[in-house]
Amino acid sequence: MPSMIYLLAVAIFAMTTSEFMVAGMMNELADDFGVSISSIGYFITAYAGAMVIGGPLLTATLLHIRRKQALLSLIAVFFIGQTLGAMAWNYESMMLARILTGIASSAAFGISVSISAGLVPPHSRGKAASIVLAGLMIATVVGLPLTTVIAQYFGWRMSFWAVAIVVLLSGILIQWLLPSSTQKDRMNAKDELASFQNPHLWAAYATSMLIIGGTFAAFSYFTPILTDVTAFSDASIPYLLALYGIATVIGNIVIGRLADRFTMRILVTGLSILLGALVLFAVGAENKWIAVLSIVLIGLTGVAMNPAMIARVMNTAGSGTMVNTVHTSFITLGVAIGSFLGGIGISSGYGLVSPLWVGACFAVIGLLSIVPYLQKSKV
Repeated sequence: MPSMIYLLAVAIFAMTTSEFMVAGMMNELADDFGVSISSIGYFITAYAGAMVIGGPLLTATLLHIRRKQALLSLIAVFFIGQTLGAMAWNYESMMLARILTGIASSAAFGISVSISAGLVPPHSRGKAASIVLAGLMIATVVGLPLTTVIAQYFGWRMSFWAVAIVVLLSGILIQWLLPSSTQKDRMNAKDELASFQNPHLWAAYATSMLIIGGTFAAFSYFTPILTDVTAFSDASIPYLLALYGIATVIGNIVIGRLADRFTMRILVTGLSILLGALVLFAVGAENKWIAVLSIVLIGLTGVAMNPAMIARVMNTAGSGTMVNTVHTSFITLGVAIGSFLGGIGISSGYGLVSPLWVGACFAVIGLLSIVPYLQKSKV
């Protein structure tokens, strides 16, 4: 793999860390801005909403310039948003910062995947994407805990500055090391938008959304399930979440190596394992060994299937930037819908394990969405 792909992973790592870091400093932000914890939670919602809606819109405005220049522009916008967050003087200014960084992050994800695809042969696109997206996985295992520790010892503003510096450095190195693209690398708006006339692309997007929706319907409520149902102590939760994160990184690496050759087989197998793990967890949530096994299996599949999802999208509609950015929006939409419906299950009185059953329903529908394509070699 070209070294540039690892540098793209660093940029994605920083941006994903920014997305999640608010969760580790909610109390500090609530105290500083004089608002409730639930109001701070809207910062996460705003970031995700900006990714879903704003990312494709911003990408559409960048289709007339080359990918390197587009990525550097997005890194600059993200840096401005992250800096505004570090300097935020009230709740409204922080909300604006989260929206700016969310929009830039979504578009940067799509362009980074497209650039990585252009740096390797077609049969290695899935592997390249898995390395770029490893930045996303590592952000949950390393970035979130690290920014939380920095916030506890040096204040939450220092955490924001730390992420801003990493993004700035990655942008400088990309400008320095990424070769200037040729005319053929210029994004073509007509070709990019024509891809969306392919119905198989929308089917691939739907499957991705269902995979991530099923995963996050469960993952979003791991902590209350593990403490209140499985009876793990609060002190053990960080270790269990770290175990899940490690499983996700391992799954991403393994699937990334196989995604290009066995795309549909991986999606079918992964969804089947994810479904089995969610049902097993829901039925045996009171057993600690079953709970641990289940979260490992969910980690090894779920989000870790991103390389196979991306490989399917690129096999279906090419490696266009807009195609990949909209894919990112569908994945983010899966996070929002999955966690929302999981919460509805709990608030409706179906118990803390109800999000696991919601996730299982997503997995079943995901499997059904793949059935029409099992005999097709190129989709």
